[in-house]
Amino acid sequence: MNAKQLMLRIVGSLIRKAEGEPHGPPFRLPVTGGWLGDWGTNMNWWQMGYDPIYGVTNSAIVEACISAYAQTVAMCPGTHWKLNTKKGRDRVSTSGLSRILRYPNEYQSISDFMLNATRSLYAEGNAYALALRNDRYEINELHLMDPRRSFPRLATTGEIFYHLAGNNVIDYRFGAEEPLLVPARDVLHIRLHVNRRFPFPLIGESPLMAALDDIAASSAMTKQQMAYYTNQARPSAVLTTDLVLDKDQLQFVRDRWNEQSKGLGAGGTPILTAGLKPQFLSTSAKDAQLAEVMKISEQRIALAFRVPLQILGIGGTTYSSTEMLMQSWIATGLGFALNHIEEAFGLLFDLKGPPDEYVEFDTAALLRSAMKDRIDALARGVQGGIFAPNEARETEGLDHVKFGDEPRLQQQVVPLSAAGAIPAPGAPGQTTGPHPPPAPGPPAQPPQPKPSEGAPPKAKQHDIHREVRNILSLADRIGRPRLPN
Repeated sequence: MNAKQLMLRIVGSLIRKAEGEPHGPPFRLPVTGGWLGDWGTNMNWWQMGYDPIYGVTNSAIVEACISAYAQTVAMCPGTHWKLNTKKGRDRVSTSGLSRILRYPNEYQSISDFMLNATRSLYAEGNAYALALRNDRYEINELHLMDPRRSFPRLATTGEIFYHLAGNNVIDYRFGAEEPLLVPARDVLHIRLHVNRRFPFPLIGESPLMAALDDIAASSAMTKQQMAYYTNQARPSAVLTTDLVLDKDQLQFVRDRWNEQSKGLGAGGTPILTAGLKPQFLSTSAKDAQLAEVMKISEQRIALAFRVPLQILGIGGTTYSSTEMLMQSWIATGLGFALNHIEEAFGLLFDLKGPPDEYVEFDTAALLRSAMKDRIDALARGVQGGIFAPNEARETEGLDHVKFGDEPRLQQQVVPLSAAGAIPAPGAPGQTTGPHPPPAPGPPAQPPQPKPSEGAPPKAKQHDIHREVRNILSLADRIGRPRLPN
């Protein structure tokens, strides 16, 4: 057995694709970190000029993608919600989960914790945190561990334990010289998709695996350009002439040109004689083509991480508002990341899940700087009866106002079941509004009873009419102003 076969057997025993089947490249370096590509099968790969692909530290675009996820998730505050009896939800502020979402441990804020946890998730494919419990068996601390030195392990009975290491605070607190072996119920494990790494399906893989070739190509082009521009002696312009100059004349022209264009004389105006003409050099077509290839490589890396190019600031179609840009990212990659982390917290704290009991990271914080979009959304929510005015004011940190606790709608918004009770509109030409007061006219005559209603005798009708006329005449005299004597 030669050295190459021996190395393949050792690597295959450490990283298995399935039981008894060696895993092909790329190979992960657990001690130094990084990955080896197809050339990693060569035992002397470092003598062949190859370097491990570290992904994050060597690639600006990968760092931008991972930082976009990590910093955005850290901006979103988490809340423990529980279903109430009115089919709404109430914020739980006294649970162990709510305390962890504010202070995960004594040396990290929740922003710091989520920043590094999300970074580990997308850089290594896994994020591990050790959960410590109090006397009531409630989780009151979470401590991040190094994902490159932590991994799950399977017992012969199928139970899951975790080999955790890499946190010096925990090492000094417990005086542990060896890595901890912790049951799965005390470990927060967030992982991305799994791909036949042992033990399957407990270890996730980073999107870096899909972008290794593009990262390697971008790194190689960058190194080649650095070496080229470092070693090249290409000036920005040259002087040409049809005359044949000797060595002394060439040196004289060069010195005179440098006196007018370099150092203290920069910006001067050289005077050319004897047929000397400047010829400026432009960027060659090969350089422009190389820049285009590097741009495509960066776009493919962003595609693997599902990050819009607008988030990274490297182009793409512009959006009309910040809200539309964030909604587009939430619908693709960020929404999955938040939901994946929420479900991992729910599993650790044994929550029932939506809609009964769950944790949610609020993406409204991403619009903190977009005041116009935020206010427009709240105004439409209040006008549509979704929010009460005080609820919208509370979102903006404003005090409650009197009579603002109840949602309200405009009068014309009615349910379909009430449509039948609405009075029909009048005939064409009639006004449906309030009727104008009648024009003054002769005194109204009392209604004549119908014969069927038992009309009084004819003599009594004359008496009634006379009495009515007397009353109207008396009222007219009383209301008439008196003339002065």
